[in-house]
Amino acid sequence: MEPALPPDPGPTPEPAPAPPPTAIPVVSTAVTPPLPESPALSVPAYRDRGTGLVIFGVAQIILGLLAALVVPLIALSAFMARLAPGGTMPFARVIAGAIFYAFIAALLLALGIGSVRMKRWARALTLVTSWYWLILGTLGTVWLTAALPVAMKTALAQAQQNSAEASSPGITTGVMAVIITMMIVFFALFLVVVPIAFVIFYSRDDVAETCRHRDPVERWTDRAPLPVLGASVAFFALSLRGLITGITAPMFPFFGRYLTGIPAAAVLVALAALDLYLAVALFRLRSSGWWIAIVATPVRMLAVAFSYSRAGLMQAYSKMGWSDEQMSILNSSPLFRSRVVLWWGVILMMMFFGYLLWLKRYFKAPRAAAPVETLPSQAG
Repeated sequence: MEPALPPDPGPTPEPAPAPPPTAIPVVSTAVTPPLPESPALSVPAYRDRGTGLVIFGVAQIILGLLAALVVPLIALSAFMARLAPGGTMPFARVIAGAIFYAFIAALLLALGIGSVRMKRWARALTLVTSWYWLILGTLGTVWLTAALPVAMKTALAQAQQNSAEASSPGITTGVMAVIITMMIVFFALFLVVVPIAFVIFYSRDDVAETCRHRDPVERWTDRAPLPVLGASVAFFALSLRGLITGITAPMFPFFGRYLTGIPAAAVLVALAALDLYLAVALFRLRSSGWWIAIVATPVRMLAVAFSYSRAGLMQAYSKMGWSDEQMSILNSSPLFRSRVVLWWGVILMMMFFGYLLWLKRYFKAPRAAAPVETLPSQAG
């Protein structure tokens, strides 16, 4: 009997392939820079006021065009006034008035165009001039409220006396009150309400940030604080006024007397040069300019006040070349005979002097440089 053979195990299976080695992730310690933020997703920290700047700029352009229209109206009124019994005002005063309104028109047009273009300098100068507009306009409205009723009453009485027809009906008190009220409302609108709107808008932080964003280049108005810029603008305006007055109608009140002709022109031109220096010195934050302004302003104020109080306002108008008929009309008004105009001007000058005193905080004396300590030389 043959022994049994073991069964055939069959083909040997091949070993399974080893799995590929798993890569161990390497954690980098380098800080990944943040991705730049998309401009579309960035939200400014202020509210853009570009539309408001355009609207107020167009308003200034319209006001500038209206001021430009006053220039030919002044010439027309001077021509028509020759037919009146009192005659026209002196020709030099007409020229001075035309130059004044031409300058106002050019200023408003320039500021309006600058505001539409959202320039920094336009925003700063508009804010400064709007404050002066508001202060002088408020004082002028108060003055007109007190002076218009008296002036209208005096003018009507003078017209009735000079009228050939004594039986002609005159204007009733009610009609005159309505006319005066409408005139006061008109002046209050343009002298008080409009500058208040300009001051409120241009003093907003959003407006300043909008101008900085739209006009990123530093402008000359950024080199001085806004209050100092306001004083510099005021002295520049006084310089132009003194120069124009010295050329067209030289008359200067000088401690109880009125200078005219060449002496007055020389004084006015010298004061215009002084005001121009003060405008530049204050803008550059020079302490010497502030001290000169503090000394010169009250001296000029005393010279004007002493002359008006001693020589009278009527004499000042006569020195300007007003005719006898015009002088009689002015003398018939109790406002011009009284010292109300004098004290009103003194109050205005005292307010400006107080403003200059308040600006002292911006004119600090420069600190002295600390002495440099030197080491003793070593003996060699």
